[in-house]
Amino acid sequence: MKDRTIMWTGVAGTVIAALCCFTPVLVVLLGVTGLSAWLGWLDYVLLPALAVFMAITIYALWRKFRREDDSCCETDTPKAARQGVE
Repeated sequence: MKDRTIMWTGVAGTVIAALCCFTPVLVVLLGVTGLSAWLGWLDYVLLPALAVFMAITIYALWRKFRREDDSCCETDTPKAARQGVE
């Protein structure tokens, strides 16, 4: 996967899970649709989902910064010459 795709997946999932965790959006939505019995189980789903999406975001940032750090160390020497193969 591309770094950008991973980053957008992590950020979008984190925002959606945070909205559902910290605002009454999901509570109102479930109440309106008649599924308010599920409200007791929301914490078992939303908090791990928030943690997973935050981990995906951190992983994407780590990959991005690691790739930028590696690009500064590249040389114009061919790979075979760097390994001592002729």
